[in-house]
Amino acid sequence: MEQFLTLAILALSVAFFINGKIRSDIVALCALVCLMVTGILTPEEALSGFSSTVLIMMIGLFVVGGAIFQTGLAKMVSSRLMKLAGNSEIRLFVLVMVVTLLMGAFVSNTGTVAIMIPIVVSMAMSVKMNPSRLLMPLAFASSMSGMMTLIGTPPNIIINEELIKGGFDSLGFFTFLPVGLICAIVGTLLLLPLSKKFLSKSGALSGASASSGKSLKSLVKEYGVVDNLYRLSVEATSLVVGRMIGELDIRKKYGLNIVEVRSVDRNQRNPMARKSMQKAADPDTTLRPDDILYISGKQAQIERLATDYSLILLPDEENQAGSGFDFYDIGVAEIVLMSTSTVVNKSIKEVGFRTRYNVSVLGICRKNKYILEGIADEKIQSGDVLLVQGTWDNIARLETETEEWIVVGRPLEEAAKVTLDYKAPVAAAIMIVMIVVMVFDFIPIKPVTAVMIAGLLMVLTGCFRNVEAAYKTINWESIVLIGAMMPMSLALEKTGVASWISTTLSTSLGGYSPMLLLAGIYFATSVLTMFISNTATAVLMAPIAMQCALQVGVSPVPLLFAVTLGASLCFSSPFSTPPNALVMPAGQYKFSDYVKVGLPLQLILGVVMVLVLPLLFPF
Repeated sequence: MEQFLTLAILALSVAFFINGKIRSDIVALCALVCLMVTGILTPEEALSGFSSTVLIMMIGLFVVGGAIFQTGLAKMVSSRLMKLAGNSEIRLFVLVMVVTLLMGAFVSNTGTVAIMIPIVVSMAMSVKMNPSRLLMPLAFASSMSGMMTLIGTPPNIIINEELIKGGFDSLGFFTFLPVGLICAIVGTLLLLPLSKKFLSKSGALSGASASSGKSLKSLVKEYGVVDNLYRLSVEATSLVVGRMIGELDIRKKYGLNIVEVRSVDRNQRNPMARKSMQKAADPDTTLRPDDILYISGKQAQIERLATDYSLILLPDEENQAGSGFDFYDIGVAEIVLMSTSTVVNKSIKEVGFRTRYNVSVLGICRKNKYILEGIADEKIQSGDVLLVQGTWDNIARLETETEEWIVVGRPLEEAAKVTLDYKAPVAAAIMIVMIVVMVFDFIPIKPVTAVMIAGLLMVLTGCFRNVEAAYKTINWESIVLIGAMMPMSLALEKTGVASWISTTLSTSLGGYSPMLLLAGIYFATSVLTMFISNTATAVLMAPIAMQCALQVGVSPVPLLFAVTLGASLCFSSPFSTPPNALVMPAGQYKFSDYVKVGLPLQLILGVVMVLVLPLLFPF
């Protein structure tokens, strides 16, 4: 009876996974509750998945990967590598594959693809190559990259845990590398002709390029704000120390505009996380030694201000456009004035942008001309576009005034995209140390411990804006899905279902040849992954593969590798993996495109892996 109930719960779960109308984590939790209610699992057994080292390790890896993206390290490295392509289409194609494979070996494949899409589109258009030819191979390469290292993809961690549970030695960090290299070489050689034949559509434009919009840096350059932006250093002897910006009345006396103030965060308890803070130039902001004032206006007036208050004007080479603006805590946005706005015919000073909204107006675009001087007294006209600056939250508040103006873009979303690039070296060092600890066995630190330490260090050293930002990098749907599905494999073992399935496979396939059993497990996993997530598939199939190996009397390593490969290398559907779905709108692909390119790749790679795995990991 328990066997029947377990199979029924599993079948219903798979049906709901395939249907997709209910979130996968909710389906998994419902299945878990059903296993408890029917008495198949005790509450302790049902909740054991949430204390698994696999789950803790995945949470840590999400945080580490999030820090690598948040600091711009991934984008920085990939952008520089992609410049090696030059004007060669083949070189560009190979570089896309190589860079994606390298990045995806250490961070999430979804994040890798998200970073690479705009870079790939830009590079493709620069060599007059259709981006659609590169975007699908990009997604497929990100899936293959998971086969490079132990942490490349969740199924790798799951099969390693299954080996440890069975009393076998743990897999090394780079045990997967030979398999990953073969996947990469075969995949690249196959995708070169397949993408050229099926993905070279004429006239298809990437949605990513069309919707990229202006970057924040290009926005301030467009208005010419950086052309008359200067930085003044406040010394201990400066006459402004201890005084508030409002009482200096710099705008009225000198016709200058203090754009922002940079100061060292002396209140930050953690010296490793201490950074230069950006502050809006509010009237009540008190100036302190070592503050840097960012001021726009005429150079003669800047020099006069510096002389009057004993400020130090930073050298010309430090006043270049590229160094003028950063957007960590403070951002910029355009607002378009409505024709019915009540602020029309009022001056900037009368509207009180700084006093009412805590934002500064840096420039006005009027009929394709830019006004930067005398802004305070400038009368606003219908159709004007204002460039405003302030904290991201204050800019977002402008969106509430829908009758007055329209805020171009979404400030809070823009803020989320801003990278803490000054922390990139710190993130790189932490990740390298984590990998070294995991690679060398003589270091007495378990992989899960190394990942947890790395995740904590990413937060403590300021690679995230705050702890909440670190939590947001964790894909909780995946975590709950894995934690809830792990006890399902326990239920299959406890009720004898797993033993029955493994016995059936062993006698029907293993009786002929271990190679045939390997092929059966590989392609069964591959088919199942087309309908449910690769992680859930690995959780279900790993214990079955282990039992098959024990019954036939062969090493479980090749069979478990068949599980992780079958679960990860699924290319024939846009919905089988998140990267496949991510590039679909950007490349304007149809479902049939994935079948034409992905299905041959999936089948050929499957055959190659079935032949290669016994050579790398003998039975």
